[in-house]
Amino acid sequence: QVHLVESGGGLVQAGGSLRLSCAASGRTFNILGMAWFRQAPGKEREFVTAINRIGDHTHYADSVKGRFTVSRDNARNTVYLQMNSLKAEDTSVYYCAADLRNSLATTPTSYEFWGQGTQVTVSS
Repeated sequence: QVHLVESGGGLVQAGGSLRLSCAASGRTFNILGMAWFRQAPGKEREFVTAINRIGDHTHYADSVKGRFTVSRDNARNTVYLQMNSLKAEDTSVYYCAADLRNSLATTPTSYEFWGQGTQVTVSS
């Protein structure tokens, strides 16, 4: 079992930045592929980015490429999402997810474990 806890969400003006964190416990962190998804009201959960076990491969949705950066610190069992140049359309609940298969998958069903989510609101 893996327990994930996100933090760092909040209210920010368009053009601003936020850094989300996701702390993991319950299993050796460095065997997990990690990802961030987001879900806005009335919409499906959407892939944002994924990072492999050792952090040398990443994958981004086109909508965030060049603005968001995913990273991980295996010594701290934490994955991060640095979000710059935020837009109103980035407003969502952001979830981190863990994948035992280290697949860098973009579909939510590929991830076995999920955090509770953290709200990001970008005002225009």
